[in-house]
Amino acid sequence: MSTFVEHAMHSLRNTLGQCTAAVALCAVGAVATLAVAKDSADDPANHAWQAGAIAHAQRMRAFFDRNSNQQATPPIIPSFETDTDPSGSIATTQLGGATQTSQNAFFANLGTNNRTCFTCHQPQTGWTVSAASVQSRFNAGQGTDPIFRLIDGATCPSDDISTLAAKLQAYSLLLSKGLIRIGLQVPTTIPNTTLPTEYRIISVDDKLSNGCNTNPITGLTNYGPDSPTTGIVSVYRRPLPSTNLGFLTTIMWDGRESDLFSQSVDATMGHAQANLPPTPEQQQQIVAFESGIFTAQFLDNNAENLKAAGANGGPDALAALLPGLTPGVNDPFGGHFSSQIFDLFQAWEDIAGGGPVNAARQSIARGEALFNNTSINITRVAGINDVLGMTSVPGFCGTCHDTPDVGNHSIKLPINIGIANGGPNNDNPGLNIADLPVFTLTCVSGPNVGNTYTVTDPGRALISGKCADIGKIKGPILRGLAGRAPYFHNGSAATLLDVVNFYDQRFGIGFTDAQKADLVAFLQTL
Repeated sequence: MSTFVEHAMHSLRNTLGQCTAAVALCAVGAVATLAVAKDSADDPANHAWQAGAIAHAQRMRAFFDRNSNQQATPPIIPSFETDTDPSGSIATTQLGGATQTSQNAFFANLGTNNRTCFTCHQPQTGWTVSAASVQSRFNAGQGTDPIFRLIDGATCPSDDISTLAAKLQAYSLLLSKGLIRIGLQVPTTIPNTTLPTEYRIISVDDKLSNGCNTNPITGLTNYGPDSPTTGIVSVYRRPLPSTNLGFLTTIMWDGRESDLFSQSVDATMGHAQANLPPTPEQQQQIVAFESGIFTAQFLDNNAENLKAAGANGGPDALAALLPGLTPGVNDPFGGHFSSQIFDLFQAWEDIAGGGPVNAARQSIARGEALFNNTSINITRVAGINDVLGMTSVPGFCGTCHDTPDVGNHSIKLPINIGIANGGPNNDNPGLNIADLPVFTLTCVSGPNVGNTYTVTDPGRALISGKCADIGKIKGPILRGLAGRAPYFHNGSAATLLDVVNFYDQRFGIGFTDAQKADLVAFLQTL
């Protein structure tokens, strides 16, 4: 598998020592080196979260759904496949040739609930799921498709699913936002230390999850201000795409997996509730398949062929990028940062001729230029402003989405831009978090002692035990966006326009309606 690996080019101390707030490029360079230092929570020797999560999944078999429906799977995944999506067509290429699904464990039923990896990772939705696709599957099988399982498809494993109306309620977050429940044990200590977890969960508003977090059978066994928090926290997150994985620097939203082999085991033991982990051979098959596929938008309803007239869209061009990329390839502190992240559609900037197709292509090119050139005043972003000690950091879209023509973090960068915020300070304007649980955490030790946070998802703090990580989540790879709505880790943005509106309001950018339309036109071609 070809993946980026974390590297330490410069320490944050040295970076900050040479930066000033007045020098924008240097400030962005400091951001790019924030995640270089090795975090103890990333140590593969730490299995605390894994043991707790798998034990919880196995205990929840007390609420086992005995539905016998099997996963429908095509016999072959061709070497090049196109599927329609709301914006046109999305395509996947396999450099190693077609895959016989009967010969690869990615498509095998390795658990006890008739699920496979393919249950939540399908090509027509960018190798994840969309809310629309989940709704279609519910309607087709009246809620019997393998994605609808109590362990994580429901808001809580104890939910009632005895009637169709009950199923609609139980699977409401999966149906409306494509969210899967993740049950994680609150760490008692900071991994690989004897230091206690720095925070306590002092209150929980469970909303639609029927008390899943506050029921000691399915959730927390102790919480409140007077003693350490123990038990399971249920958070609700979008399944990440299982394609374009060669570009990853962080695995899972909270970075909890050390590698894809470990992830294949944990998914099988957790989501599929298997009795035994996959064998090394099965792990190799899973990782080889998902590491060998590349997915991108191929056709646009308005601009048509995304490789026409000198453009460079589609999955083949994306796959060709990987061999030449190195960790921190766009590191400004190293003297070679550019905010010009994407150049896929530069050829369309001055495209000749009239008509609706050329007008659509010009709009996409303008959106690409906006992504590359728009200045953003970065404020109140945990993982950037607090670490740098700078109230305001000048940046661009590429400050965080810096991998050229991919839009991923080229180094690890867990941050909280406000998406996980559950409080009143307006850090998540325009996002729909109405049905998500809200946790209030207070810091009892460490550098943030005395601080209180209100979030819909504690994020990386559930792995690290650190207050500084509350609400922090990685950003996803930006390719294949059009087929996988809704957006953000909690599905709080229903459309790409909602995403653009969030950034515009959150950071006071001031986009016009025409600029927003151009940005959306560009993003849906990735």
